[in-house]
Amino acid sequence: MMTKALIWQTTASALVLGALAAPAYAQDATPAEAQAETNQGGEIIVTARRREERLVDVPVAVSSFGEAELKRRGSVDITDIAQITPNTTLEESRGTNSTLSAFIRGIGQQDPVSGFEQGVGIYLDDVYLNRPQGAVLDIYDVERIEVLRGPQGTLYGRNTIGGAVKYVTRELPDETSLRLRGTLGTYGRAEAVVTASTPINDVVRVGASVARLSRDGFGENLTTGEENYNKDVWAGRGTIEVGGNGKSYLLRISGDYTHDRSGARGGHRLIEGMISGAPVLDDVFDTRGGLVDPEQDVETYGIAMNGFIDLTDALTLRSITAFRADDSASPIDFDALAAVDIDVPAFYENEQFSQEFQLLWDDGGRFTGLLGGYFLDASADSLFDVRLFTTFAGFTAFTSAKVDTKTYAVFGDFTYDVTDKLSLSVGGRYTWDERTANILRQSYLGGGSPVFDGAGIPFGDPGTDFSGSEDFNKFTPRASLSFQPTPDHNIYASFSQGFKGGGFDPRGVGVNAPAATPGTPTDDEVAAYLSFEPETVDSYEVGYKGSLFDDAVYIAVAGFYAEYTDVQIPGSVGCVVNGLPTFCGIVSNAGAAEIMGLEFETNARLARDIAASGDELRFIGSLGWIDADYTEFVTDINGTPTDVAEFRNVQNTPEWSGSATLGYTTPAGSGDLYLGSTLSYRSSTSQFEIPNPYLDEGSYALLDASIVYTSDAGFSIGLYGRNLTDKEYRTSGYTFIAIDPVSGAPVLTGGEITPSLGTEGTLTAYYGNPRQVYLTATIEF
Repeated sequence: MMTKALIWQTTASALVLGALAAPAYAQDATPAEAQAETNQGGEIIVTARRREERLVDVPVAVSSFGEAELKRRGSVDITDIAQITPNTTLEESRGTNSTLSAFIRGIGQQDPVSGFEQGVGIYLDDVYLNRPQGAVLDIYDVERIEVLRGPQGTLYGRNTIGGAVKYVTRELPDETSLRLRGTLGTYGRAEAVVTASTPINDVVRVGASVARLSRDGFGENLTTGEENYNKDVWAGRGTIEVGGNGKSYLLRISGDYTHDRSGARGGHRLIEGMISGAPVLDDVFDTRGGLVDPEQDVETYGIAMNGFIDLTDALTLRSITAFRADDSASPIDFDALAAVDIDVPAFYENEQFSQEFQLLWDDGGRFTGLLGGYFLDASADSLFDVRLFTTFAGFTAFTSAKVDTKTYAVFGDFTYDVTDKLSLSVGGRYTWDERTANILRQSYLGGGSPVFDGAGIPFGDPGTDFSGSEDFNKFTPRASLSFQPTPDHNIYASFSQGFKGGGFDPRGVGVNAPAATPGTPTDDEVAAYLSFEPETVDSYEVGYKGSLFDDAVYIAVAGFYAEYTDVQIPGSVGCVVNGLPTFCGIVSNAGAAEIMGLEFETNARLARDIAASGDELRFIGSLGWIDADYTEFVTDINGTPTDVAEFRNVQNTPEWSGSATLGYTTPAGSGDLYLGSTLSYRSSTSQFEIPNPYLDEGSYALLDASIVYTSDAGFSIGLYGRNLTDKEYRTSGYTFIAIDPVSGAPVLTGGEITPSLGTEGTLTAYYGNPRQVYLTATIEF
């Protein structure tokens, strides 16, 4: 394992190399180079610091993927970019098609219920998506996607403690345009996207896109006969723009809607049924889950108004106003059997309104600055049954958890050019965060709860009937120092802090709260039992970005160290409430972690004008190494708080991640032909903090390839192959088996695994996509 000394020695060597090999920037890009727009610091414009800057000028680890690059790779949705971004995990959450689990540099969250906050901020045109439902954004009408690594608490606020992912849509062109895109592929894949826009006059432009995205399932539900892992999506986006095109103002009003009717994703059991003896299925994409109600249905929609006005030549006012909502109905069969062993029908209902103002100063001198204010009013409601009919006939534990959030923040970020080569940036944000929760836990006998049209009747008093609120206030600073020996080389050092909001455990059972005196716990004792505090990270980073060898090679390297404190550890276990076996939430700020690592990205032109033909050979690569370890992990063992850090892992964080793309472009007819192949790699990964030999995934590599012809006349056609070796790899799962509380090893009874909830033993896994081949054609008028 690499030591701290080796990390900093390696990073320092890269910095020295950049300073010594600092040539002048060459403005001689050919059309082929212009297409190679991934992380070319002198070419790509990003908004990582909430203002337009060249990638090379930003003292933050940022990966940027433009429309042309995404097109050459055949990227489908934002989870695809994790394969080519160091120390980043973006995946569909277990049991869903459209809920996102995101981790950057060891920090994230994979529990989608209300009460738990994301650790990575997801932004659609600068609008923060408060909940993960509907956040697996399909790629169409996109200008670029940016991935900011490390805490972004100053400019982006709470819950960007690991980083941020920004999805930026294309602005409308100045002339009338029509774009048609169609895709056909394996597993019955059929897609169509129609995009059209036109100017109304010199000031007003309108445009819209409609997308139909469909695919048959990778497998089958052998109990219901439904497809498993299929896709059935309608989506649209409409935009009105007023101003822009050199004018001193712009108002952009955009609305989007997505309706996902894909079938419920059923898991693959990794062990035989403990009672039924149901064997493990041969195909990992097949399932036996019997839960069909409610029918899987996800609607996501929103409207946003982004605008700016130049008050003077140096002062600009910007406003971002947005409303978003999503409604999800999901039947999640944890045990993946026909029996009602652990079946969870669920509704998620989320709404949010946000308003942000920014005042930007840039007079072309040595000082630039930004002042801003932000407000968020959000509501997240999760309703779900946990049906345990095989444990006790007709027994259901129902949960209703409504969590409201009001957040206010003021922030500022300022840069001063001390000299022509040395710049100092400082910033800070103060956040007021108010969380209000209404949580009901009620047991039913005789069937499911009435919310899901069940026949059950209430049994006993509610396990939880809680209403309460709590405030969390936090100041998060940032500072960086940049040295640019030439405009195209940047050596920087930075400090940044971020925090993730506290809250209330929606699965917590209030009657289990410890009481100071014998009897029923007080409201304050229940509130203390259900609540958890914010978590905080302090991150230190040094890095280099620059263009070498007459702009033939772009390099970005970063070394980072982070102290991660009050880590929130959510989870649930089997327990007994009112004399019946059920499940209980267990959430605490049990952890502290130390995280360090290295990241490297490059975009290198290996050869140009091969045989004087204008051909080009280019290599694009990324590499991430991370050492993330808990230094404290306190859990209750037989009534005694015990530190078990040495037996716990940081979840969804492989030690090594990387990718290598070799792309060859050659003139062909009236356009260019691109041939490229990408090999991506991830080392072994723990799905949860407790190691699980069944669910955890070993190291694996994925091979992709593409052939794309692009005509100068606006026509292109591409043939794509994804996961060409048909690698099977686990991305998530559910586990309800008895484990040793210290080592995490499964508890065996008579040589067999012991269930901790239900009777069949739940070890259910979800898998990444198998081999796919598809053809995409695009024509523009």
